[in-house]
Amino acid sequence: MKKPVAPYVLVCITFAVNFAADRITKLLAELYLQGRPPTGFLKDVVILTYTENTGAFLSLGRNWPIAVKYALLLVIPVGICLFVLGYCLFRERNPLRIILLTTIVAGGLSNLIDRSFNNFAVVDFLNFGIGRLRTGILNVADLSVTFGGIALILSEAKKKDAPAQQ
Repeated sequence: MKKPVAPYVLVCITFAVNFAADRITKLLAELYLQGRPPTGFLKDVVILTYTENTGAFLSLGRNWPIAVKYALLLVIPVGICLFVLGYCLFRERNPLRIILLTTIVAGGLSNLIDRSFNNFAVVDFLNFGIGRLRTGILNVADLSVTFGGIALILSEAKKKDAPAQQ
């Protein structure tokens, strides 16, 4: 019987991959996109454009008082991320759930580092869409949070449906 992978190995690898991907792409965006016009790919399905978001999702909270921003956009999210990491390390034993939760946390913490050291500004540079139907401008951390969250919801829904099918 195959021995399961230790949770800390899953957490470390998943965190490192997601966190590094975001940090590296943000650095590249700063180097190659900042101060330049947007660049489209695949008939503008993907547009690369540099921006800094001082709010949360779609700039929500951009104009909030600084004390509220610290609490809602920094302190509380850091606490939640650390709690979830601890949960993954010490309580959770399902490898898929560990990977998905850590993916979400890695993206969240990467954006929180931007907020902490860049006056609440998070580097965003990706825009997806077809014609006028487009996403907001986002980054790889946002993709980690979004895809990790969707995959977690789908895996939990599948798990709940499994007993009913038997």
